[in-house]
Parts: sequence; C-alpha cells; structure tokens
Amino acid sequence: METVTASKLNLNENALKVLEKRYLKRIGSEVVEGPEDMFRRVARTVAQADLNYQKSEFDVRNLEDAFYEMITSFAFLPNSPTLMNAGRELGQLSACFVIPIEDSMESIFEAVKGAALIHKSGGGTGFSFSRLRPKGDIVGSTKGISSGPVSFMTVFDAATETIKQGGTRRGANMAILSVDHPDIIEFITSKDHESRLNNFNISVAVTEEFMKAVLASTTYSLVNPRTGETVKELEARDVFDLIVNHAWNNGEPGIIFLDRINATNPTPHIGKIESTNPCGEQPLLPYESCNLGSINLSKFVKSVINGYTTPQEKIDWEGLKNTVHLAIHFLDNVIDVNRYSLEEIKKMTLANRKVGLGVMGWADMLIQLGLAYHSEAALQIGEEVMAFIHKEALDASSKLAASRGVFPNYKGSIYEGVMPLRNATVTTIAPTGTLSIIAGCSSGIEPLFAVSFIRNVLDGTKMIDVNPYFEKVAIEHGFWSSELMEAIAKKGSIQSFEEIPDDIRRIFVTAHDIMPEAHIRMQAAFQRHVDNAVSKTVNFPKEATKKDIENVFLAAYELGCKGVTVYRDGSREQQVLSTGKTRETKKAVVELEDEKKKKIVPKRRPEVIKGATYRMNTGCGNLYVTINEDENGSIFEVFTQMGKAGGCAASQSEAIGRLISLAFRIDVDPHEIVKQLKGIRCHSPAWYKGSRILSCSDALAQAIEKAMSKNPKNSTNKNGNGTYSKYDMIVGACPECGGVVEHEGGCSICHDCGFTRC
Repeated sequence: METVTASKLNLNENALKVLEKRYLKRIGSEVVEGPEDMFRRVARTVAQADLNYQKSEFDVRNLEDAFYEMITSFAFLPNSPTLMNAGRELGQLSACFVIPIEDSMESIFEAVKGAALIHKSGGGTGFSFSRLRPKGDIVGSTKGISSGPVSFMTVFDAATETIKQGGTRRGANMAILSVDHPDIIEFITSKDHESRLNNFNISVAVTEEFMKAVLASTTYSLVNPRTGETVKELEARDVFDLIVNHAWNNGEPGIIFLDRINATNPTPHIGKIESTNPCGEQPLLPYESCNLGSINLSKFVKSVINGYTTPQEKIDWEGLKNTVHLAIHFLDNVIDVNRYSLEEIKKMTLANRKVGLGVMGWADMLIQLGLAYHSEAALQIGEEVMAFIHKEALDASSKLAASRGVFPNYKGSIYEGVMPLRNATVTTIAPTGTLSIIAGCSSGIEPLFAVSFIRNVLDGTKMIDVNPYFEKVAIEHGFWSSELMEAIAKKGSIQSFEEIPDDIRRIFVTAHDIMPEAHIRMQAAFQRHVDNAVSKTVNFPKEATKKDIENVFLAAYELGCKGVTVYRDGSREQQVLSTGKTRETKKAVVELEDEKKKKIVPKRRPEVIKGATYRMNTGCGNLYVTINEDENGSIFEVFTQMGKAGGCAASQSEAIGRLISLAFRIDVDPHEIVKQLKGIRCHSPAWYKGSRILSCSDALAQAIEKAMSKNPKNSTNKNGNGTYSKYDMIVGACPECGGVVEHEGGCSICHDCGFTRC
C-alpha cells in the first residue's frame, strides 16, 4: 500500500497517518485518494446543495472553491462522518443521533435495529431508558416480571460490539436514566465491573427538584414511569454521594442537567429532550440528528502583533466572522446532501435543521495571546470569542432563512431580537480528537494534552513530539536542547523545569497542571454562548478526593453548565500513562529483567493441594476450570476441561491452563494473567449469569477473578497494598497501535493513530 503524501497541504506526519488509516477512500486495502482529493470531494459534494436553491453552476463552483479553501487551510473542519462519507456511496454525514425507547418490547428492539444501522454508517447514538418500567414491575401482556432498563442496556451493548462503524470506528452509545427512576441505584453502579457496558457512556439526568433536595439535604421521590406513581422516597444527598463516589472511582456516571437543557429547547412544541449524543454535547429530540463542525481558533491570531496592546486587538475578528458565516452555510448544506439511515431521522432532521458550530485550537490561541489557560483574562476572552461566534452564527442562519426559508418547525426564536432562523440550533462544542490531529491544533476548549510527548511512528520507532509554539519560544529564548525536550516528553509538563522562565511556564500549562475548578469555569464561560452543550473533561490528579469531585459537580450546576464529565488520573484499570512515562516504565522493567539474567525455576507442587472447580458457559460448550491454591492461599495452578468436547478446543484450553499454572508457580501477579486473557474474543461468544463470555480465554480470566475475590490476599496486586506495580501501568495502551491515550473533550483519543472511544 502506497503511503499518502502531504502534497500542497500543511499536514504533519501524524495527520497523514490518521487520514490514511481512517478517512481516505480505499478499494480493498489500497488507498485510492490523497488528502487533497478527499477535501475536494467533500467541498464539491456539500456545495452541490446550493443547486436546490436555484444557484447557478458558476455560483456552485465558486462556493466549492471557498469550502475547499476553508477546510484545507484548517480554519474549519466538519465532523468525521462528513469527511469520511461525503461524495461516497454511504453518504451518511451526521455525527450524532438520538433514538427513542418506549416501554414495549417492540420499541426496544426497533431501537436496537436503528442503532445498528446508524453505527454501521459511522454515527453515534444516545438513548434515554427512563420510560422503561422498573425491574420487578409487572408486564401486563404476559403477566411476567420486567428485568428493568439496565438489563436491556446489555442488549444494546452486545449489538454495538458486533458492528464496525463504516470500517473506521466502533459504535458509541450514551445511556441516560432519570434520577427519579426506581432503578437509578442499579444504573449508577452498572459499570462497577469494567468488562460491562464498554460501548456505553452513562449519565444521570438530574432534575432541578433533585438538585434542590441535594442542597437542602432532603428527600425526593422515585416515580414508576409506567404508572406515574411515587414508589419510594430517597435521601437526595445519599444518591448524589453515590454518583460522586462512582465518578471518582472510574469517571462514570456523568451528570446531565436535563431541566436546564429543556429550558432552552428551541422546539418545545415538538417534544421534550430526554437524551444527548454519546459525548453529551448535543441534546436531541427523538429521531433527531445533528451535523457538527469546528473552527480552529489558532488560525485567527494576527501574525504581526506589533502595536497591539490587548488580546482583543490581536484577534482577527473579521476573518473569524467570515469563517463563521461560511461554516454555517456549509453545515446547512450538509443537511440537504445527507443520506439518512432511517426515514424518521430524515423527517425530524429536515424539520429542525439543527447544526452545531464549535471550536478547537483554543489552548493554542491563548498561547499566541500570551494568556495562561487558568487566568481570569483567559476566561474573559473565551466568553468574548464564543459570544462573537454565536452572534455571527445566528446572523448567518438568519440570512439563510431569508433566502431559503425558516426550518419547518420554527415558531419563534428563544433569542430576543433575533430574526427568523434557518436552523433550530447553531452552536455546539464537540470533542475534536481526530480533527485536531488533522488540523495540527489543540483539542476543543481543552488545555494542552502535553507540551512534549513520545510518539510512535510508522516503522515502530519513537520520536519526540514538541508543541510547535513551545519549540519556537524555546529557540527564541535560547533554552532549547534535544535533551530538555526528551526530559519534558517523559513528564508532559514543564512546570518542574526551573531552567525554563516562569512566564513561559505560566503560559504552557497542561490539563493536569491546572486545578479542576479552572476546567469547569472555562466550560461555563463557553456554555453561556452555546445553544446546545459543551463537551469537556474535567481532569483530576490521582490523589484527588471524592470531595473534590463533589465540588466540581456542584460548581457545574451553579455556573450554568448543561452537564459535566470528570476523570481522575489512573482511575480506570485500562488507562495508559499519557506521556513518556508508559514507555519509560516498560523500559525500566525490561532493564531490570536483563540485570537478573538468570533462569527462573517454578515452585515444586505439593503432594496434596486444595481448590475449587468453576463451570463456565462458553460458545464452545461448558468449560470446567479447576483452580488450586497453595498453603498460603495463593493461586498455584489451573486445570481446564472442555465438557464433552475434544479436538483443538480441548487441547488448546489444556495448553493455556498449563502455561497459566507455570506463570502462577513463578509468582506472576494473578492480575497480570487476568489482564492478558480478559477481553480476548472468538467467533462464538456466550452469556453466563448475566455476564458476557467472549471466548474460552475470557472464561478462564473470569474464573480466576472469582477465585481471587474469595481470598483477601488476592484482592490487591503483588505490591500487597492495593497500589499498582510499575508493570500494571503499562496495560491498557491504545488497542490499535499501543500509543498514547488521553481523556479530553468528554472522550478518549489516541494521539498516535486517532483511535477514539466516542
């Protein structure tokens, strides 16, 4: 396969790698277009919509050129499905959808079908499970008992697992449950086991009534959605604390302020908003979709700044205005040329014509303006920039309405004094993980991911990736050296390097350098001028307390945010260290083993040994796993037997058992063995006692986990104190390339290959 080249575009090596892997057209395994071809394909396809409004071919060609210039200068990029699919057979250009789920088996499985079609075409789906009757409730048609919303979430999760989105990315879902649903406790704790619901983000829809009860430390009501009757009273503070505890533990659930979202619903006469897209920034009505795009703010700082005294004077407001107007025109056209997966989605989308124009490169803009991300000046300029973009986006939509007509469900604007609009919403701040890699800028409104980090390159070697603004400053101030850049790459941050001047350290801050309160204040500053919502991750250090999480949740409510997502560093088992620490740790482990340079002899087996046998249901039949322990209660060996089966399945499981036993007898940490086996998939998965078993190897891992859970000595890793060993921290790199994974924009993104979990 021939590697694409940058051609005339200003694309770095990693942008080229991401484009080739995820965006460029292929025939079989062969890439058959370059980046310029892709951008021209997108510009031409989207410009064609103007023919619907009696524009001439000449006008359309000029518009195509304008679109092409805008996206190839990386001043603006549309959401990934538009780049991937515009002008191609699939033709599905929207990023996010919401599918309704009513309280019937027919509706539930129609929603599964709809989600499957959307995932296949490259979109993500949001669902509210709040209308489903609670667990244990009566099913009238059969006189049976309902299994509740969480059990049905596993059905959606399994369906998502089997579908590859357009050959480029896995399906993503958002599950939302109202805080007053009787099954809310089960929902909050539904992801305690990290192998469950991995294709879902989960968020609790909190009401104003609930938040007031939390602040007043009073009770609130749980209501059966089938009958409308109150079934129980709970202490609001207890439920809130449970949400906080779980968010501290693994980042979920998030919180959605649903009453606040509906207070700015532009079409309340059409319906109530009950859910959002997977990353939470796009609230949508049932069967709505939305087309998103992001302006690269780093492109709108004047290159010649002599004579300008304020940050405002350094911003190219006229250029930003022109780009906003052209981008809204682009996004409105996308609605017309889009091919919709479901007729219901087409009908609702054309009736409301929602678009979401957001931003990326915000941290880069602040650096160019000489402002620290966590400063009051940065908050002020952020609000001014987003207010300007929102005002111009409304003006652009109003001008389109004058020439093309208002959106069909229009019944007046929620913004006083605004003329009739073409689009029900115009602004959204979405995650821009892969888009920002292509554009070579910082992601969304996040701080820098790292000032410098180690990147995998195509031949498997490593290279130091330095923020270009920092590299320029380092050279100008005379402190640049390859040794310093490498040292920074191992940490990501420059705050501990005293040889770097204080004023530079103040400006070049990363997500983990600033306090969580600064994250949420920045989110709130932008939210005040955004129609929809803001996707952002509030990052916490590993040592953050549950009280710290609680304070940010309450601040998000008090500051007017529409939702909040938090992530405490290291809180998920599968997290990879976000800079050079991962590879540095791995190297240290290897060097340590090299120093030993001696053979390891397994412990001798005692004559008598005790254990238990676990029956695991796999796709190949029943797998019987016998796990024996030594006199200290530590796992010593594993034997397997494949029921009545023989042949390869039985022989391979026996071989795996022997190798695992060997590992146990040389004191390999059981957690490491589980991590190596867990999640391995075969063509024939199975369900057992509410848990999905992906393969015989996965079944072995689950059996070992059960054995470990029965013995307190096995409840921690080999450090014996509940902390992870160095080797533990290596596990969980990007599943596609082993590169760097970072939590940002309410999402997870690999900065090497563009893999995302959203």
